[in-house]
Amino acid sequence: MNTKLVKIDELHMDEAAIAEAGRVLAEGGLVAFPTETVYGLGANGLCAEAAAKIYAAKGRPSDNPLILHITSMEELYPLVSEIPPEAAALAEAFWPGPMTMVFKKTDLVPHGTTGGLDTVAVRMPEHPVARAIIRAAGVPIAAPSANTSGRPSPTKAAHVLEDMDGRIDMIVDGGEVGIGLESTIIDVSEGTATILRPGYITKAMLEQVIGPVAVDKASLGGLSPDVRPKAPGMKYRHYAPKAELTVFRGPVETACRAIEKALAEAEAAGLRAGVICTEESRDRYYAPVKKCAGSRENPETVAHNLYDVLRAFDEEQVDCIYSESFDGYALSGAIMNRLLKAAGQRVVQCGEEKEV
Repeated sequence: MNTKLVKIDELHMDEAAIAEAGRVLAEGGLVAFPTETVYGLGANGLCAEAAAKIYAAKGRPSDNPLILHITSMEELYPLVSEIPPEAAALAEAFWPGPMTMVFKKTDLVPHGTTGGLDTVAVRMPEHPVARAIIRAAGVPIAAPSANTSGRPSPTKAAHVLEDMDGRIDMIVDGGEVGIGLESTIIDVSEGTATILRPGYITKAMLEQVIGPVAVDKASLGGLSPDVRPKAPGMKYRHYAPKAELTVFRGPVETACRAIEKALAEAEAAGLRAGVICTEESRDRYYAPVKKCAGSRENPETVAHNLYDVLRAFDEEQVDCIYSESFDGYALSGAIMNRLLKAAGQRVVQCGEEKEV
């Protein structure tokens, strides 16, 4: 398959390219496109055969549900059997934007899209290119991140091309994304609204709208092999670079000293080590490869840069990677969720290594 790459300026939309992307999707093909979170790999969400192409292209487990993308509340009604009052309030507050809600589905949505579940995850993206493509397709678009399964999610079209060239029909290059982490997923299908995956929309922001919100423990540590995940990113290792990644948690100074010690030990063992640092700490490390994720003074920069940094280590051919942690900020839940999954939950806490 030849993958076509087209560039689109969101300020001066190429209507012909948008129409072509919509046509490919409507006819059952695969198109990668930018959203405000990461690049998505789109297919007709109402066609099980099209959804199956996503799983094949990504090498994604078939029980990992896909998220349907829409552009209006009118498009939601045929997809879900009920919209609880809390969901309506959250939609009013955060749609369009980086929030996904899980509803009980109607028969219109095939189980091939939902990973066999009777619930469906739905999002209304804010990115103008994404919205234009969905409207052009004329159907809800199932779109997980446009990377091969387990790899860091793509925040640039170049990342998509690296993973998907020859696997999909078309890549729409709309430039670098804004947020850099996937949407918050909140389950509104039964009882208390529950966060299944943390994201840019934080627990505090949700609770300002609807009151108490629960957090599914599986969003932190994953699910057992025999459980079907209710949302993407809950069960399998994700976002991982090729080299083994270890996260050092604890007070910043203590963690930095532990990383310095680990780097010295790696050098003595003849290993090429990399370190994920911040603008505040980058000058203190002696390491073959250093990648700055951003500033602790502005954690949004860490969220924006994290996947790009993780991918960059593959080009450096490092043997191991050590990362500072990013606890204690408004976006810590989302950042640490991705970082710990990338590390396969491998953590050093206060100088004592343990699996969590």
